[in-house]
Amino acid sequence: MSRADFHLQNLDSAREEARRLFAAKAERQGAWLGWVASQIYALRPAEYASMVRRELQRLQEMSEK
Repeated sequence: MSRADFHLQNLDSAREEARRLFAAKAERQGAWLGWVASQIYALRPAEYASMVRRELQRLQEMSEK
């Protein structure tokens, strides 16, 4: 499977996972960063974890505007 195919197949799932992780930020407050790092670390394959990380970054940037 090509990288582009993998991305297309998993984009919706990565976005959903990122939203789930981001939604826990208010509840976990100061402990969120360590928790979310452990959640991302557990995701497989690494390419999927990277997609979720990028989506989380996008959500963070949007929330700061």
